[in-house]
Amino acid sequence: MKIGIVNDLEIAVEALSRAIGSAPEHQVVWIARNGAKAVELCARQLPDLVLMDLVMPGVDGVEAIRRIMSATPCAILVVTATVSGQTGRVFKALGAGALDAVDTPVLAGPGAAEGTRSLLAKIAAIGKIIHPPSERTRPPGTGTGPVGPWLFALGASAGGPTALTEVLGGFSCETPAAFVVIQHLDRKFAPALADWLGKQISLPVRLAHDGDVPTAGTVLLPDRDDHLILSPRGALHYTADPESYVYRPSVDAFFQSIADHWRGNATGVVLTGMGRDGGKGLKKMREAGFATIAQDQKSSAVYGMPKAAALLGAAERILPLAEIGPALRQQLGGS
Repeated sequence: MKIGIVNDLEIAVEALSRAIGSAPEHQVVWIARNGAKAVELCARQLPDLVLMDLVMPGVDGVEAIRRIMSATPCAILVVTATVSGQTGRVFKALGAGALDAVDTPVLAGPGAAEGTRSLLAKIAAIGKIIHPPSERTRPPGTGTGPVGPWLFALGASAGGPTALTEVLGGFSCETPAAFVVIQHLDRKFAPALADWLGKQISLPVRLAHDGDVPTAGTVLLPDRDDHLILSPRGALHYTADPESYVYRPSVDAFFQSIADHWRGNATGVVLTGMGRDGGKGLKKMREAGFATIAQDQKSSAVYGMPKAAALLGAAERILPLAEIGPALRQQLGGS
């Protein structure tokens, strides 16, 4: 989880940072020395969880919680020197919207290890609340490779390049998700599309090579007319089959391979485009329990591919183009 720390004591900040750093699944994204700064940072970069001290100069922890929950609600865990010694403030904090409270761990001494364990246990419990396990119709994929990062798979045709800049523009190279884009395009234009798209967004964009593995914070595009698919081990491969598919590379072929082989979370997105490619594959993803989205008619340059997905019942959500990127970030726990 992405975690913000709010504490005015350097020794407490150091203890919290070390504790969080001992768990690779967590990351400190910012540190605020008072409540007012915490409110400001939540508005600028909303974390999954805020570790909030109660006693600070200026805006104290309770008031900061009230302001955060009013403006940019998120999970808040009270972390203070002695919870038992501040029960009045703790209950006010819980009433203002905090989820739980725990003592601040110490840097050294006999209680150091136990303090870290207690903090991480609280964080893990809150993580299950704010990121519950997906309810799937079956386990995700049948591949034998390692579980990959969250995979965002986007299919587009006519109007696609502009739509892609809108969807991908809000992500950075630190995004904990991999992106694979299947755009109908002649192979000779593939390098130019990768170069152009890379100049429009913050994410690095490159052409996929046979055997590549989707990597967090990177956008991969096909470099040829053959279909790009995932192997049972989660690697990307090119194949001429099925040769009968008119659309090359085929969005349907890639989405189908995700439904069959991807181990981990994934979201399929069908954007503007002519024809029907992507609808059947998106439905397979939905039947496999993955999240699915289609662009709406009003914002589509060509309402062909998204319409086909909608008519098949393949899309859990039909969204305007401007809302698709935020919806994807929300799945990662961001704003």
